[in-house]
Amino acid sequence: MNNYNSPENPEFLNNYLVHMKIVKLLAQRTIEEYYTDIRLFLRFIYENNHNTGKDLEDISIRDMTESELKKISVTDIYNFIFYTSDERNNKDRARYRKISSLRSFFKYLEKVAHIIEDNPTKDLDVPVPKAALPKFLSLNESLRLLETADSADSKRDYCIITLFLNCGMRLSELVGINIKDIDFYENRLKVLGKRSKERMVYLNPACVDALQKYLVIRKNNPKAADEPALFISNQNRRISKRRVQQIVEDTLQKAHLDGKGITTHKLRHTAATLMYQYGDADVLTLKELLGHASISTTEIYTHLNDENVRNAIESNPLSKIKSDNSDDNTD
Repeated sequence: MNNYNSPENPEFLNNYLVHMKIVKLLAQRTIEEYYTDIRLFLRFIYENNHNTGKDLEDISIRDMTESELKKISVTDIYNFIFYTSDERNNKDRARYRKISSLRSFFKYLEKVAHIIEDNPTKDLDVPVPKAALPKFLSLNESLRLLETADSADSKRDYCIITLFLNCGMRLSELVGINIKDIDFYENRLKVLGKRSKERMVYLNPACVDALQKYLVIRKNNPKAADEPALFISNQNRRISKRRVQQIVEDTLQKAHLDGKGITTHKLRHTAATLMYQYGDADVLTLKELLGHASISTTEIYTHLNDENVRNAIESNPLSKIKSDNSDDNTD
């Protein structure tokens, strides 16, 4: 999907998308989410200005002008957020994402493109939704997943799941690993994270063992001799993200762990959670290990212990017992 030069967009929107790609180095998926949110907002504004009577999805914003942008007020944005809630049933997090998209867009219009002088989002007052605790596998469930992967007689699949559960890497990072990125002398490997930022991931003995056993098979495959990728498909090419997702989904199902909402990204959460709960990893260490840009992203793992404590208290068999004595004789 490439909307950077779409004739369906006004020039200022195409320029914004190029800015997000070239200057901000955002991932394609993130840019598409921004684009979807901003396009919907511009259609909403266009309809308010021109009363076409069409559904928003059928409205063309191709002829929208910069002068229309300059007239947008904070009230227009509040009306749009109300519309997404009332007409489109957007929940808190979906509405908050749209606000984030609009803030980015209007900041660009003001600071970079110099199309507007007053940013209507600067005084926008919207509560931040409470972050949901990430889903993750318990220690016993993680062991069961590894045992299931090991029994499948596939050193590749076992190695993939081992790296997810021990290193907490992203799906794109795992797929992008090349054989030359592995350093067994220092027991670490290089991955390419968000915004093309490189970082080193250190390998524990389980990862080293899984990699070495897989590489025996990988390097003995003459058909893949010229392929630099670590993990390859049956076609002897770099394995795709979707194929890795299928491997994880199949292994979860065989381990009877499907239906829990666990994905490759949730295995990343699992690794971080296990390191925080059972290891000596503090929040700053986890931030570096996971490649987070902000420590606020990592701090969600510090809330997991609180949640576990609450669950333990509430699961106490005495938790439902209430006194029949209505008199309070406490001194």
